[in-house]
Amino acid sequence: MLFHALSACLTFASPLLAQEITEIYDIWQTTWDRSGLFTYTNLYPNPIPWNTPGTAGSADIVITDGTVYQNIVGFGAALTDSSAQLLSQLKSTNSDNYWDILNYLFDPTDGADAAGFSYLRVPLGASDFSASVYSFDDVSGDTSLDSFDINNAPSYLFEVLSDIAGINNLLKIHIVPWSPPGWMKDSGTMLGGSFLSQYTDTFASYLLKCLQGFQSQGFSIWAIGVQNEPQNSDTTYPTCLISAAQEAAIGLQLRTLMDDNGFSDTIIIGYEHNWNDAGAYPVQLMEDAASAFYGVSFHCYEGSVSDQETFYNAYPDKAIFFTECTGEIGSDWWSDIKWYMDNIFIGSPNYWGQSGAMWNLVLNGLGQPLLPGTDSCGTPCRGVVTVNSNGTYNYNQEFYAIAQASKAILPKDVGGPFGQRIEVAVNGDLNWGLIVGAYVTNRVSSSDWPRYSLVVLNWDDTPNGSWDPQDITTTIEFRGYQATYTFPVGVTTIYWYAEPN
Repeated sequence: MLFHALSACLTFASPLLAQEITEIYDIWQTTWDRSGLFTYTNLYPNPIPWNTPGTAGSADIVITDGTVYQNIVGFGAALTDSSAQLLSQLKSTNSDNYWDILNYLFDPTDGADAAGFSYLRVPLGASDFSASVYSFDDVSGDTSLDSFDINNAPSYLFEVLSDIAGINNLLKIHIVPWSPPGWMKDSGTMLGGSFLSQYTDTFASYLLKCLQGFQSQGFSIWAIGVQNEPQNSDTTYPTCLISAAQEAAIGLQLRTLMDDNGFSDTIIIGYEHNWNDAGAYPVQLMEDAASAFYGVSFHCYEGSVSDQETFYNAYPDKAIFFTECTGEIGSDWWSDIKWYMDNIFIGSPNYWGQSGAMWNLVLNGLGQPLLPGTDSCGTPCRGVVTVNSNGTYNYNQEFYAIAQASKAILPKDVGGPFGQRIEVAVNGDLNWGLIVGAYVTNRVSSSDWPRYSLVVLNWDDTPNGSWDPQDITTTIEFRGYQATYTFPVGVTTIYWYAEPN
């Protein structure tokens, strides 16, 4: 279903605007009480007008669209083996539900009733959410990689990934191993241990073969990583300690191999671990191998989102991505959404992030299936979507957080660019009550007006120390004009269009 036909008419609020800006018609909203769940409203015939500025509201959002920051590549989650297994089983037992889920998650069409997830992280080999431990070459000492086989991955992984890519041709696939093959490590197993530097060239070749293997399955890979969470070793699931110097050496060799074998457009993302070490490991990685790595990515499990700025200040020309955080079964729905928006889906872009992603795309209601014997997820992890054995399913708080952010940055046109962050500030006595991200999405044709969007979290739910959710009537300042909107406690995404700068 397409929603923008009315707003596409570009009806104007006032002759004051002299055809510079459209009224605000389009709103997507998720509220604390779940009365809105990624719910679309077209405000025709009563859109939000832009007027000559009057008194600023108690919260006043000020947009400076001439100050433009990083491009956003997209929001999404990880397609683990477990997620793919559950989805494949659902496809066999209830194909209608399967396609309903995939379309609602991944359809990027402008105006579609869908979230348009456009980023997907895929483990290379086993993770803690696999049926068994495997790599793509488990033959000890096979430095020539003669036994490499991309089909060691379960067939359902490629089946589901193909279906997703068929829905979203804008999908950015990011592949990364949880461990090298065990024979490249001092432990002799994928379960914990440290990488042996003598296998630097071999592991780089292994990663190239992973790219070639995914290509042989019909996938174009946007990004590859060297090692998920290289400072983590756990003997109950695939993990590996790889130092910054080791990762740098692997990355340099891999970059050369990729450039020489037709993968010059695929980027390498480094680090892929927690915020708290932002000024150390990833900085050293850039000092040693900046030419190899397009940027680095962060996870949420230690530190704070503001740590991303530490890396940005050291290497402002390198990209920052946010690529993993998990929900936990039993946590509070609204508290989670507040945290996700503040730290990931508004917070990470506001600290230079170009993406935001959760961990498992799909799990069952018990946070399974898990790798047998793993101690991962002591409190069971929750998927973005829960799929049950009887074919029923539900979208969790992670979905609504991702969806609200994704809707703000998807291309307006076929073949058009994703959104780009622009400068925004919140003033006024209630400025603390709103967390805001602002974006411009440019157009294919220079004669078409860019789309502007806001993602707004109103978390003013305990204003006097006790539960009492408060709507915030807010003024929005843009190009010398002012609009007024009352944001309910929840997350709101709004659009409008304006002449190009």
